[in-house]
Amino acid sequence: MRGPLSGFVFEFVSFGVKQAWACLFGALMLALLLGTHFWYPAGAPLARYDFITLGAVVIQAGLIATRLETWEEARVIAAFHLVGTVMEIFKTASGSWIYPEDSLLRIAGVPLFSGFMYAAVGSYLARVWRIFDFRFDRFPSLWVQSALAIAIYVNFFTHHFTIDIRFALFVASALIYGPCMIWFRPDLKHRPMPLLIGLVLVALFIWFAENIGTFARAWTYPGQDGVWVPVSLAKLGSWYLLMIISFVLVAALHDGKTEKRARSA
Repeated sequence: MRGPLSGFVFEFVSFGVKQAWACLFGALMLALLLGTHFWYPAGAPLARYDFITLGAVVIQAGLIATRLETWEEARVIAAFHLVGTVMEIFKTASGSWIYPEDSLLRIAGVPLFSGFMYAAVGSYLARVWRIFDFRFDRFPSLWVQSALAIAIYVNFFTHHFTIDIRFALFVASALIYGPCMIWFRPDLKHRPMPLLIGLVLVALFIWFAENIGTFARAWTYPGQDGVWVPVSLAKLGSWYLLMIISFVLVAALHDGKTEKRARSA
């Protein structure tokens, strides 16, 4: 039997355990980055970046083989992997960030493991959606969300040459997702949260993870060449927008199942 306090504690712990389980792919990737940063042999015949790439392939294959990820989720993750890799090629060529180490497994100077970092975001959203049994009230039309995602992705490229419309995209995302309520199930009951708050919290979590990645010298931004400094908070907005693209891809996987009203009991 549980009292109100013990029930709250149990549900809070359950929420944390489920979140950690949903983050499995990203957590393993971060462990791989940190482990190779501290302990990978300097004179190893296999470049560190290539080792990370092969390790990421093993992790992804293991999740599918053990059915911790479904093939439907894997296809969405693969799509985000491709989307991220194309953007990485453009952004590194533009000098937004660099990969300071040599490697063999790379495309246009971008090591192949970089796409798995984007895939980790897709993996988290796909898994957390299933694990917490997401339901929504006033879920936006998938067509509207797709238009927003396309505009976000295009702006990541075009703002280098013309006006940056990211503030308009922030406003558009608030108008689209502001009325929506997400229901998630940490234990026995579904609990509500404004979807917009959930998206911001996920972006904040990704920003923390990116600080770990740059600390591990997986990639570096201008100003991090000598001594590591935290990633600018301005990147939080970029991750918020990029995460929306992943959210829309996962929403497309669940199309037709997202507008069910969750029961609180």
